[in-house]
Amino acid sequence: MRVLQFALAVMCAVLSAWTVARAETTPTYDKVSFYFAAHEDDWQLFMNPSAFQDVLDAGRKTVFIHVTAGDAGLGVGSAGRKHPYYLARESGAESAIRFMADKDGYPSERMATTLMASGHPVRRVSYRNTVTYFLRLPDGHPGGDGFPGTGNQSLQRLAQARIAALRPVDGSTVYLSWADLVGALRAIIDEERGLVPTVELNVAELDSTRNPQDHSDHRLTARAALDAAAVTPGLACATRRHFIEYASAKMPENLGIEERQLESSVVAVTAAGLQALDHPSIWRAYYRTYLGRNYFRTEPGSGRCGLAPADAMASQKPSLGR
Repeated sequence: MRVLQFALAVMCAVLSAWTVARAETTPTYDKVSFYFAAHEDDWQLFMNPSAFQDVLDAGRKTVFIHVTAGDAGLGVGSAGRKHPYYLARESGAESAIRFMADKDGYPSERMATTLMASGHPVRRVSYRNTVTYFLRLPDGHPGGDGFPGTGNQSLQRLAQARIAALRPVDGSTVYLSWADLVGALRAIIDEERGLVPTVELNVAELDSTRNPQDHSDHRLTARAALDAAAVTPGLACATRRHFIEYASAKMPENLGIEERQLESSVVAVTAAGLQALDHPSIWRAYYRTYLGRNYFRTEPGSGRCGLAPADAMASQKPSLGR
């Protein structure tokens, strides 16, 4: 009995020390910004330099959530290149995020883990004051009917209940309904929000008069994010920024020289990340039509976020899912 009591006492002491150490090394933030992107170059092209400016704020945690794999119907295929296309796109996004987060400092340690989000494993990468998620759902095609190579799966077809399930291209899990996917996004919001008093959600503009002819994945990602926020207790406080995406190419340039430099540098680094994994750069004429432009409307929240809900608190305890 004494041996057992001694062992339990040692275990409690170790756990207590681990908890204290974790609390002392975990950064605290005043604000958290969520960027919901359908594809791995969307926030760079349409939500910059807003994202760059958020990352430059040391008191803010910036969370990038990439909902689809941006695989263009290839799934885990490589189109004859050395690496799968979806991994090249992730490489581009991660390179851009590290570039922003490093500012004028030396490179830091990157930590890649898996978060269990409402029962679904999701790839999570943390770097300095940024966190990045990749859900890796199939690219849904601009029209929303998916690609034959990935079984014509798409966010739009799931939202319309035209398919019974949606599987990531890597086969890591299965979302059995729109509500199931929304639940996973809510879990991610809760996990990263914690007790932060100021929250901001950045999504594509859903008003088709303001943002006409947008990609189906852009629209459905924004809808999923807003649905997740709507069912998350206490998020009426969150400011929502709604960004013009494809339509911005036809709008006048509205960025100053320094803002344009921030935006252009991030797109260039994204392009280099793609090339590093043997896929074509996005530094082409079409993509450059979005440079110099950053259009959005802001929808203020009501009040401060205050305490996180009980399930958010629970998600911050040590978990075997990490």
